[in-house]
Amino acid sequence: MQIEILKSKVHRVVITEANLNYVGSLTLDEDLMDAANMIGHEKIQVVNVNNGERIETYLIKGKRGSGIVCLNGPAARKGAEGDVVIIISYATMDFEEAKTFKPVVIFPKEGNRL
Repeated sequence: MQIEILKSKVHRVVITEANLNYVGSLTLDEDLMDAANMIGHEKIQVVNVNNGERIETYLIKGKRGSGIVCLNGPAARKGAEGDVVIIISYATMDFEEAKTFKPVVIFPKEGNRL
């Protein structure tokens, strides 16, 4: 049996930009992506702490060390600069493997820094 479980989480970062006129996705500082074991184009869920919105999109690598967290395209309607969000990715794996799998969870500091 295959189940879906938490793979990675970036807990409580602040949206730095919302770009409605972009194709779509979420741009994230590459340092944060590396620390959370996430990759470009990975499917993610973005949970907005300020307004309760939950969206699915994918990641785009942002400039390393920039602290960027930018909602792009239609996602920009679900959050605003200054909102706090949680970024989550999941993995599908065998039930027995999932019992011992350890997700990566990071807690960035002010300015979306490690």
